[in-house]
Amino acid sequence: MTNPPGSFIWYELMTPDPDAAASFYGAVVGWTIAPHSDAGAPGGVDYRMIARTEGGHAGGVLTLNADMIAGGARSGWLGYLYTPDVDAAVAAITADGGTVHMAAHDLPVGRMAMVADPQGAPFYIMNPVPPAGEPDKVADAFSVTEAQHVRWNELATGDPDAAIGFYTRHFGWGQEGALDMGELGEYRFLQHDGDMIGAVMPLMDGYPVPMWSFYIGVDDIDRAAAAVTANGGKILNGPHEIPGGEFSVNGIDPQGVAFGLVGPRKS
Repeated sequence: MTNPPGSFIWYELMTPDPDAAASFYGAVVGWTIAPHSDAGAPGGVDYRMIARTEGGHAGGVLTLNADMIAGGARSGWLGYLYTPDVDAAVAAITADGGTVHMAAHDLPVGRMAMVADPQGAPFYIMNPVPPAGEPDKVADAFSVTEAQHVRWNELATGDPDAAIGFYTRHFGWGQEGALDMGELGEYRFLQHDGDMIGAVMPLMDGYPVPMWSFYIGVDDIDRAAAAVTANGGKILNGPHEIPGGEFSVNGIDPQGVAFGLVGPRKS
């Protein structure tokens, strides 16, 4: 990997209905979600790639089957952070109060584990295997500027100070600058490798547990917001203007998964 350690390198939608997700996110974002499982998916798992219009991949869709749901899996988006040594990262995270939801294991695409920070927000860590013939491949599921990429990573947590300390220690992030939200507290910005990658905020109404939320880039925020409601989703907030002149939306997809959108207003 040529991405710096601590980078967001992949995003995964967990849902019981990947075909419905394909229809919804295709209309809203412009993605194409494969109509069948990836050939490299392990033993019976239905895992489908999310393709952008220029040919890159924005992430994947894990189909939740009855056994997964019975075991406690729930629909949602999760992010993957790059680490060159998954086992060492797991040991350090657990020693620092984090927990392991899925032990480190190998797949054809790399070694990975699902963990949670000490406040309980889950995420994956992974050391991926580069595609054949592309040893210097850069994972570009995250971009600070581009549509059809995740553009912002937002953590809602019960202890922002502790969470910021955790991620800066383990993933090399920085925290500079904040937006005062009044009685709601501060919206504190996160940096990594010279980019503003997201923010940490206090847990508020509507966030029953600590969690990561992801804002997907769109070409036109008003077009995308109209597509959300026209395709069975729900707008919770927005569009709201954000620093820099673009706009954001918070919504729920037809399967009940929270997501965010960010992009320009063209009308």
